[in-house]
Amino acid sequence: MKKFIRMTALALAALLMLAGCGKKQETTGDRLAQIQQKGELVIAMEGNWAPWSFHDDSDALVGYDVEVGKAIAEKLGVKATFVEGEWDGLLAGVEAGRYDMVINGVDITDSRKETYDFSTPYAYIKTALVVAESNDTIHSFEDLAGKTTANSIGSTYMEMAEQYGATCSGVDTLDETIQMVLQGRADATLNANVSFFDYLNQHPDAAIKIVAESDDANEIAIPMQKGDDTASLREAVNKAIEDLRAEGKLTELSNKYFGSDISSK
Repeated sequence: MKKFIRMTALALAALLMLAGCGKKQETTGDRLAQIQQKGELVIAMEGNWAPWSFHDDSDALVGYDVEVGKAIAEKLGVKATFVEGEWDGLLAGVEAGRYDMVINGVDITDSRKETYDFSTPYAYIKTALVVAESNDTIHSFEDLAGKTTANSIGSTYMEMAEQYGATCSGVDTLDETIQMVLQGRADATLNANVSFFDYLNQHPDAAIKIVAESDDANEIAIPMQKGDDTASLREAVNKAIEDLRAEGKLTELSNKYFGSDISSK
């Protein structure tokens, strides 16, 4: 009986030892180390905002932000994995730790900096105000007072329109916002000027016009979870962006997708 108990104890110890050996070594709290250990950088984006991120005729995910994300991941020595979702859930996913970062033409704002840490800017754009060609009442941002606009929920464009006194309807895509303007369900819409340039290149007969642009360029950067655990990740991403800028890669991608260089002021 004693021999049986001894053998059972030895067997149990062996099982525990095997279980310990089979368990993955716990990662540190450092986000960059975790990413490099699993070999994957999880990037969130909308996937329906051309030319930043969209699906081509073969349904492949392409765009400026897609290629920027892949280039950054390569600099970090890992692969890029893209997760698509609606705009208002992307930043919340970073805050909750579901995504490593958002690469989606995100403007740096004071309110966002309170919740997220941003990389160095990788693009600079201006906000454009668009109305139907037949509209002769809106000529400036100040004319939005008492008017209606259509924009992505929680976007800086919606916030800007509301600051000028507009009533905003939330939509998911640029196409939807423009359709609402064309159908008369919204008086105007705001978005990145380069996004409208791309839309007009794709739809030269669209009955819309840009009536105003912001004076100052918005800084476009990459939001990440705030905290000491992500400090090394931010440093690595910043270095990757500066290397890509110095190598001319950001200029190349800018010209490819926007027809101009938006990688510097």
